[in-house]
Amino acid sequence: MTSTSSIRKTVAVATDATFIRDRFKAALDAAGHRALIVKSVAQLLATVRADFDDLDLLVLDLRLPHSAGVELIKRIRKLDGGKLPILLFSGSVSSVEEVRELASLGVSGYLNEYITVDHILPSMAPHLFPETFNRREHPRVVLGIPVSYRIGKTIAAALALNLSTGGVAIRTSKPLVRGTVMKLKFALPGAKREIETEAVVCWSDQKAGMGVRFTKVKQSDQTSIDGFVEAHFFRSVKLES
Repeated sequence: MTSTSSIRKTVAVATDATFIRDRFKAALDAAGHRALIVKSVAQLLATVRADFDDLDLLVLDLRLPHSAGVELIKRIRKLDGGKLPILLFSGSVSSVEEVRELASLGVSGYLNEYITVDHILPSMAPHLFPETFNRREHPRVVLGIPVSYRIGKTIAAALALNLSTGGVAIRTSKPLVRGTVMKLKFALPGAKREIETEAVVCWSDQKAGMGVRFTKVKQSDQTSIDGFVEAHFFRSVKLES
């Protein structure tokens, strides 16, 4: 297995929010990666043109000033031919319909722009080091969004790292033991309501967090999860082929 700590990657982070830019740059710098900070659409497109061969990942705010949401991704795809992996800040997505269109353009994941610095690199890792994360064998979509879970009367909040049709990986420094039963809540990007499931912890690691498997999901919610994962994962596989 290739060490993810010894390979320097180049990531363009595009947002006009200074607080978000600074945190993502700090996380990338601390890990020895190269962060290209982008503040406008014009600068973003110029970066894609000039640094295309060196870029490993784009992390974007879909609502950059003077951009038109999905149209920004279309402009990028005209330049890169669908080759660059793109993660979007989940707060910049406005609807489920927009998510579907973004999936058709090869957007492969979403990150919460307000996640803590120590969660940023783990959320990016599946796209910075795809050879380490066997995504074709195990269809999962990077999904750095908040989740809450309840065990009895205790409620906790954490960050989802990725989502599959049958479960979710959760980043936490206090993972629960394998076999723990919980109730879980999270919202897919662009959705107006939360998905509620019953789940069980199927793996637990003090450094990585925990993986939970859904045990009871409403059919309508399972359909939403299936559609989201299949659209993003299988579209990204086609672009990589």
